[in-house]
Amino acid sequence: MSEKDYLKDISEIKNLMNKSSRFISLSGLSGILAGIYALIGAAITYWLVDTYSYGTLLLDGWIFRTVMLVLILVALFSIASGVFLTTRKAKKNGEKIWDKSSRRLIYNFLIPLISGGLYILIILSQGKYGQTGGLMLIFYGLALINASKYSIGDIKYLGFIQIALGLIATLYPGYGFWLWVIGFGIMHIVYGTWMHFKYDVK
Repeated sequence: MSEKDYLKDISEIKNLMNKSSRFISLSGLSGILAGIYALIGAAITYWLVDTYSYGTLLLDGWIFRTVMLVLILVALFSIASGVFLTTRKAKKNGEKIWDKSSRRLIYNFLIPLISGGLYILIILSQGKYGQTGGLMLIFYGLALINASKYSIGDIKYLGFIQIALGLIATLYPGYGFWLWVIGFGIMHIVYGTWMHFKYDVK
């Protein structure tokens, strides 16, 4: 057996090991759509607050409840698009959508995300919402980094960016909304586009 054959066998073994331990069918298009949904949600929120609350968001008002509904819808649309596009990509590549690697990915993603969500709900119930945008970015970034061990490793870089933006937002709460727009909107579109052309386009 020639050296070229050995290298080919090693490469195939490495690919098999990588597929067995990582869920690699994440779709770049889902990231782009998540960013678009976030920008639409941010535009609606900005219009509501600026038009009906004169730039001030009160926790006990109908506008706050509407903003929360908008955030939930953004999350639901993002999840639905991600599941649909990732499932389609997995089937196209002949991979299982629900196996040990995908379960580990979701488990490690949800731990920091749910913990952060509950913490944010607690401080909101206490009337403290100045740091909400920054905390969302930080916990989301931690979730991405935690899940990157079981998926495409590149998602950890998006996680680092989200954490950095979140820390800046905690330093300058007045810019939290715009940093949220950059993190969840613009960065998702940029990152999703990069991932699409790197992994999806063949």
